[in-house]
Amino acid sequence: MDQERYRVQPVARKNRNLGPWDMFATWFGANANNGTWYIGGIIAACGLIAGLWAMLLASVLSYLFLSLVSYMGYQTGLSTTTLSRATFGIRGSLIPSIINFIMFMGWTAVNTFIAATSLSFLFHGFFGWPVYGQSGGNKGLILGILLMSVLHILSIIAGQKSVRIIERIGILLVIFVVLWEGIVVFSHTSIHALSNWVVPVKDRMPFGAALDILAAFNLAWVTSAADFSRFAKGRAVSTIASFWGALVGVIAFASMGLGTAISIALATGLYNPNNSDPSTVANELGMGTVAMVVIVLTSMTSNAVNLQAAGSALNNMLSRLSLKKALLIATVIATLMTFIPLINGNFLSVFTAFLDYIGMFLGPIIAMMVVDFFYRPKRYEQVNFERKQGAFWYQHGFHWPVIFLFVFGVLLNLFLSNAPFLRESIGATFPVMALISLLYFLFCFLSERKKR
Repeated sequence: MDQERYRVQPVARKNRNLGPWDMFATWFGANANNGTWYIGGIIAACGLIAGLWAMLLASVLSYLFLSLVSYMGYQTGLSTTTLSRATFGIRGSLIPSIINFIMFMGWTAVNTFIAATSLSFLFHGFFGWPVYGQSGGNKGLILGILLMSVLHILSIIAGQKSVRIIERIGILLVIFVVLWEGIVVFSHTSIHALSNWVVPVKDRMPFGAALDILAAFNLAWVTSAADFSRFAKGRAVSTIASFWGALVGVIAFASMGLGTAISIALATGLYNPNNSDPSTVANELGMGTVAMVVIVLTSMTSNAVNLQAAGSALNNMLSRLSLKKALLIATVIATLMTFIPLINGNFLSVFTAFLDYIGMFLGPIIAMMVVDFFYRPKRYEQVNFERKQGAFWYQHGFHWPVIFLFVFGVLLNLFLSNAPFLRESIGATFPVMALISLLYFLFCFLSERKKR
């Protein structure tokens, strides 16, 4: 019974069918979405040059970890949450699984909410309904949320091939709308004007705070890296294609969000990050119905990745549950989560609180998983992931020293994130990851030495 409960199903080499373009498109499409556009608008509070530097630095560092975890998935054929059994213990892996499940449902909800906002603009054009933000505008938004959820369910039922088709079509549409938006923005505003825009004092975001927000945004993908790299045809596909797909996607879309937010601030004299979502930006720039439709489609490409990661996490928690059923459950719960900003009344506050949660929890998990695999790779045999009383059983299925170190990392991040020096310079996320990596390496070293 226990053996069945903890069984894992590595992807066999003969069943790995993702080539370089597929992997690049998966991660480019994952980042070329509404949330990335919106995050660019938020970090506009740093100014153009500082925002671009923060974006590049945080993205490169985060996606180096993406490549490392992708390699882990390629070598073992296992998902990221299943791999976490090696560090947290077979039962202890429920901790990162629950975090991943909630996080990727949250990302699905974020993208669905922004896509539903676009649909409310479309409903306004077709039926004359008020757009979201106006009196009576919730009707169009609610219908948009329900419509997006139905589309997600249909893509899940259609299977993996339909997801790949959506991603391949979506990436072309995304490139089109980014180029279109760039032409529109630079026809109204020069690069000189964008770079010389001065952030209002009340809206200014410190550089380190921007790094933390971007780190949280980018590291979210790292905990799903192996979920896709286990299907890669080769090592370079799993690592290099993943890195460049994610990096190019985030730079392209977040840069446009950053530029358009500043462009609108220059035109109106008001910087409002609540108006940074792509639907509002496209409407302000007069880009019309086509742009709104593309925003909806890009939400589907990104949420295909989000739901796959959430389903894999739920699958690790409930191994008897099929992946398709896990995906459907995640979609239903994500739909309910999408209504939270309606209850709260402020999408920006919900979104930034969500990013704070991600950054605190993900950094320590990723740091320990990477150190463990590359320091002790010989332990990563299938039998150890399944066997009760085996190498990954530790104390009744939990690896308590790792769990305590994880809690320490979360609390340390929470404390340091408000330190003035770090908020103005390098942020708290990456320093905490470096410290946790060092402490876990010392723990592994001493544990191995004790065994000898």
